[in-house]
Amino acid sequence: MVHELADYERAPEQCHLTEEQLATALFGPSPALFGHVAVDDADEPIGFALWFLNFSTWEGVHGIYLEDLYVRPTARGTGAGRLLLATLAAICVERGYRRLDWWMLNWNPAARFYAAIGATPMDEWVPYRLAGPALHELAAQVPAAPHAAGRLTG
Repeated sequence: MVHELADYERAPEQCHLTEEQLATALFGPSPALFGHVAVDDADEPIGFALWFLNFSTWEGVHGIYLEDLYVRPTARGTGAGRLLLATLAAICVERGYRRLDWWMLNWNPAARFYAAIGATPMDEWVPYRLAGPALHELAAQVPAAPHAAGRLTG
């Protein structure tokens, strides 16, 4: 279904996830990714949520970052998406996490659904990403950084 999501988001060529990678991320020796799958009455998967923990230095507690939420088109409007989000909200409440965050493409009609459950867009924050050659160039500066800016511990 991850590849179905990539198609929906108009970026199938950017999705390189394999079944093995996903299994390792979810069930490997040190999983840092968590997931839930919604199924229909015949136990067929109809949606999923993949998430990980984040941390708010202002709140002093963890939260959940929802990386991906997807419900198959034939199952939209059935409550599967609401159930997946409600499950994550319940985990937050149970564990004392103060927030559930996610990003959404600006053209996604799910904005109406998110507003209906009380989610609010955070348009004052600007997303940044460091990847590819720029990521590698910055990483290569680590040996020089302790001399220029002190030293790191930990």
